[in-house]
Amino acid sequence: MGVKDFLVKKMVQSKMKNLPKDQQDMIIALVSENPDFFKKIQKEIESKKKQGQNEQVAMMQVMRQHQAEIQKMMISWQSKQK
Repeated sequence: MGVKDFLVKKMVQSKMKNLPKDQQDMIIALVSENPDFFKKIQKEIESKKKQGQNEQVAMMQVMRQHQAEIQKMMISWQSKQK
């Protein structure tokens, strides 16, 4: 595990400690495998926050916009786990 993967894992664990471990593992894997995609999402969220939107509202809007892509990634990850 590289430093980057370690940092992603710690960030997910701290921000999403209420999620079950298997869901945390999936998020860590998705972010590690698709860093550019998640950087794009983060930039879109930051842009909406600068426009005055609440962080949670901005996050929900951006995630809805990218829902199909995220679902494809999740399905792909789950099929690799079998």
